Amino acid sequence: MLNTPTLVLGDAHLGVASKDAERALLRLLRDVPSRARSLVIMGDLFDFWFAWRHAMPRTGFRVLAALADLHDAGIPVLWIGGNHDCWGGDELMAETGAQYTLHPWAGSIGPWRAELVHGDGLREVEDAPYRRLRRVLRHSLAIRAFGLLHPNLASRVALASSHTSRTRRAGDEGRGLLAVGTRSLSAPDGPNLVIHGHSHVPMLRRAGAGWYANAGAWYLDQQYLLIESDRISLRAWRDSGEDVVLHSGERNIEEATAEREEVLRRV
Repeated sequence: MLNTPTLVLGDAHLGVASKDAERALLRLLRDVPSRARSLVIMGDLFDFWFAWRHAMPRTGFRVLAALADLHDAGIPVLWIGGNHDCWGGDELMAETGAQYTLHPWAGSIGPWRAELVHGDGLREVEDAPYRRLRRVLRHSLAIRAFGLLHPNLASRVALASSHTSRTRRAGDEGRGLLAVGTRSLSAPDGPNLVIHGHSHVPMLRRAGAGWYANAGAWYLDQQYLLIESDRISLRAWRDSGEDVVLHSGERNIEEATAEREEVLRRV
């Protein structure tokens, strides 16, 4: 369980993000203790991450230090691995104290029943080729072979191959992941909050019998989600501290229950 308020951000793609976006992220992380009681990273914090036995990418080391500081200050950090930072979970947990997982996370965020997934490979038809590739990339033999490469060469190869998936928003404007989230939100005993990353499309809307949300891509928009006990909001970061609330929705148990029952009657 994560205590609210919970701050959610995703897809920072450190390594290709601008210096301004990285500095803004650092300022936000340093301000988390005054804003929230827990932090969720929805994947792809790095554009590339791999931990060798005696080396790791130097990109974003100040951000890793800021996450470690949050852990030391008693702020839980949940890190949902993405397709760009899927290698090195044990090392990331050791360095930062974050809870890292490549699996869908289901649990309570305050009173919300939440389902958190990065989003890569979830679309049934469009992502079928990628799912086959993902099985290869995440196989232990492939990881071991990649680890034999010199870090400088390996980093160049990885950054070059990741160009397509991080330089644009989803071509379907996030509708594919919204449909996946809506199915979960419409299921019996399902969650009332689903959060994805990956599409780079900021979104907060009613779906099924709950709310669907995506914080978008930090490196493009500097936006984040704030989950409170009675509402969720999509916000734009401002250095002044006066962040702009772009959209918000209330958590209404009675209304959500009635909507779920209506959804189930139609199934």
